[in-house]
Formats: sequence, structure tokens, C-alpha cells
Amino acid sequence: MSALRDLTNAGVSVWLDDLGRHRLVSGALAQLIEDRSVVGVTTNPSIFAAAVGDGGDYTDQIRALAKSGATRQTVVRAMTVADVRDACDVLAEVYQRSGGIDGRVSLEVDPRLSGDTDATVAEAADLWREVDRPNLMVKIPGTLAGLPAVTAALAQGISVNVTLIFGLDRYRGVTEAWLTGLEQAHAAGADLSRIGSVASFFISRFDTAVDRRLDALHDPGAARLRGRTAIANASLAYHHFRQLQHEERWQRLAALGAHPQRPLWASTSTKDPAYEDTRYVSQLVAPNTVNTMPPATLAAVYDHGSIAGVTISDDPAAAQEVIDTMQRVGVDYDEVVAELEREGVAAFEKSWLQLLDSVQAAMDRARPS
Repeated sequence: MSALRDLTNAGVSVWLDDLGRHRLVSGALAQLIEDRSVVGVTTNPSIFAAAVGDGGDYTDQIRALAKSGATRQTVVRAMTVADVRDACDVLAEVYQRSGGIDGRVSLEVDPRLSGDTDATVAEAADLWREVDRPNLMVKIPGTLAGLPAVTAALAQGISVNVTLIFGLDRYRGVTEAWLTGLEQAHAAGADLSRIGSVASFFISRFDTAVDRRLDALHDPGAARLRGRTAIANASLAYHHFRQLQHEERWQRLAALGAHPQRPLWASTSTKDPAYEDTRYVSQLVAPNTVNTMPPATLAAVYDHGSIAGVTISDDPAAAQEVIDTMQRVGVDYDEVVAELEREGVAAFEKSWLQLLDSVQAAMDRARPS
């Protein structure tokens, strides 16, 4: 597992973007922690929908809840909370050993609430209370309505994974929401060392959206940008993160025990078969970052990945030139970002509804005729 070890040594935390009860009961998650440098887990509605549809791991729990008269929403909450709580327990030693930096497990609020700040905060608080583990991270979408929810959740001492970030302006808003939340938490007497946060920047989806527009231009100059814009976008986000570490506002919070809000590279599987399957890992190596990989990407890095040290440059000029060139050839950055956010929220809502439907079907089968 030399590539995964090299990633860790370069300061990149390897997280798994997958969770299901089979990983917990079989010991497969514990094995990945032991053998493949995994130090965290992220989930989303798509992952849980797939887990429920893959087999009978949830049959007994669904049957018992159905007989008690539970609604499908209640059943989904019970299933996901149970899995995440158990995963938190599996990662508890990592959490302790890392001083609360890693060993985290993320659970997302109902994505249908992404436009409702108050409802998002209320659900984040409910999840935090129900899972009842210090290494939980509640995922809140980085939409405009999500930003004040991020601040409010952090102010209550809830660790937050800010998800569905695509653009640099929104990322700056996310870091502002995070800093404000920590300041409010401190004012309320919270121990900042117990509050964690990551900012999840989505990678491959950005290339997919931009490449589609580049191909439509039928311009050799534009074609040379294919597969380069997502990495450039992430590199600029990392530059903002590095700059933030030198600001007095952050340094005051760090002196109080706060942890930095690390950039997390999400959507790291390649969608275009022309691209190397490890590119969104090997080309995004930098200290104080997280790369959350779906199982196939983790396996690819383990099998044939090559990590040649830090690959995100301290100088953002080259990355900025890629984005500027993209704009010059006719691909509008803000339009891409807005489209990706809309599609991301819609996709998670669709997966959530599919999960509810799958659970309802299982409940119907469990009830006596």
C-alpha cells in the first residue's frame, strides 16, 4: 500500500466515501483502517440508497420498525444513525490518536432542506444528539441558505462537513461562515478543540461539466484544457486555504485550540475513461487536505497509484491561467458553478427519495397481509 502510505506521509488524510452495514458487521471497514490507511468516512444519500438496495443487512431492523408503526422517514433515520454511530465507534481510536483531526464520520442532513436555513440547523442538531459521538461530522450543503446554517451549527458545538462546493466565491463564503461559527462557539464557552470542520470541494464533476462545453466549441485550443480545469480550481481553493492560515483572525482561534477547516477533495472518481483512474488523487497532493475516495478509486490507488510528493504548487499563477483561459475560450465559470450546484442538490434529493421508496417497499413486505 505504498501509494496510500505516501499520501499519508504527504499530509493527505485518506477517507472512504462509502458506508453500509455489511462493512461494519464483516469487519471490512476496520480492515481498511488497518491495511489501507483509511482514517475517515463520508456518506451521502446515494451511498445509503445503494447500501439498502444491495442486500438484506437491514431486513431485521426494517421489519421491527415497520411492525411498530414507524414511518419510512423514521426508519431511514434509525438506519443511517445506527450505521454512522457504529462507524464512529470503529474510528474512535483514530479520532483519539489524531487529536480529533481524523477518525471522523459524516452524515448528511436531509438534502430536501438545502434551501431552508432554520430546518437545516434543527436537523443538524437532531443528528448530533442522536448519533451522540464526538467524531461525527454533520454534512450541510454549501448553498446560500446553507452558509448561515453552517455558522449556527458550529456555534452550537456541532462539527460540520460543508459539502457540494464547486466555486471559489462560495468557498470563501464557506470559510467566512466557519470562522464566524467558531467565534460564536467560543463566545458561548465551547471547547474549540472538539469542533471539527472540512470544506468538501467537488472535483470530477467540474471537469465533466467544463469538458462538455469545451467539446462543443470544436476548437483545438479549447480542447487542450480538457481535464485540467477541476485540478486548477481545487488548486486555487487550496491557495485560499493557505492564505487563511496567516490571517490574524484565524490565528486567534488557533491559539484557543481550534483546528483548521481542511479542504476535502470529493467526487474523486474519474468519469471520463480517457483519464487515469487515480488522477484526482495523485494530482491533488498537499499537506492538511483530505481525499475521500469511493471504493474503486481507493482500490486503484492501492493497486497502481504513484504519489510523487506534493503536486499542488505554492504559486497559484498556473492554475489561475487555466481558469482564465477557460473563460477566454467561451466557457463561463460562474455558469458552470451554478449549474453544478443545482444538479448536485437535485441528485442528492433524488437519491434520498429513492432511499425512502426502497425502505417503504421493504416495510410493505415486512407487514402482515
